[in-house]
Amino acid sequence: MKSSAATVEEYLASMPNDRREAISAVLQVMRKNMPKGYEETMNWGMITWQVPLEVYPDTYNKQPLMYAALANQKNHMSLYLCPVYAHKALRQQLDDGYARAGIKLDCGVGCIRFRKLHHVPLNVIGKLAGALSVKEFVALTKKVQGARAQ
Repeated sequence: MKSSAATVEEYLASMPNDRREAISAVLQVMRKNMPKGYEETMNWGMITWQVPLEVYPDTYNKQPLMYAALANQKNHMSLYLCPVYAHKALRQQLDDGYARAGIKLDCGVGCIRFRKLHHVPLNVIGKLAGALSVKEFVALTKKVQGARAQ
């Protein structure tokens, strides 16, 4: 469900209580662990952490480069951790963290789906949210784009 909310506060206010509580808890963990330099905003109808265009303007769609996002969907909630899908060690940390927590990882193309807060190991999510600085993420993006061009 793409939201037209202009602010994170509006977005949270538009959710049912159970979803708001879960999204708010994940949001707190993301904020606590997010490296400096990413901007938190509403973009693509979700809470998004992105690389400002002033830092990295060379995106294919002329939109800021998304590092992570958090969304309330129709049948679930989604957490997008973009570096996880381009960095094998981070993906392994995700898989191992869920396994250690005894939680079944429900991944879509580019997202982690969850229906309840207890389906998300917050310590694992926090570690992954803080995994790459803006500079490291931009370098990873350039590396992936370069590999695709070859």
